[in-house]
Amino acid sequence: MIYSKLTLGQKQRVFPTLVSQLIDFVYASGYEITFGDAYRDPRVFGGQNVKKSYSAAKSAHKNRLAIDLNLFKNGVYLTRTEDHAFLGQRWEELGGYWGGHFGDGNHYSLEHGGVK
Repeated sequence: MIYSKLTLGQKQRVFPTLVSQLIDFVYASGYEITFGDAYRDPRVFGGQNVKKSYSAAKSAHKNRLAIDLNLFKNGVYLTRTEDHAFLGQRWEELGGYWGGHFGDGNHYSLEHGGVK
């Protein structure tokens, strides 16, 4: 990956700039979004390698390196992974990892320490 040599802190600072580019792409493509989950606080969801609540034990959200985006077209909420495919492709062109590869189409992240 393009960002694999960066530290966690460096990735956390790059991540929002990539998300902003993705947001610009969404709106330029005639779609809209709202934010879903981003950071998952370990007090609620457990730290890395701990499963608590609905969060996975290993989650890029816990590293501040993931966001879930709710996608809309003409006011209609698009829930299928396939609806996000064009966006996932753009995200991967930017160097990120798209959750559509494991059935979580609205998940956009940067990998760190093997966690996507």
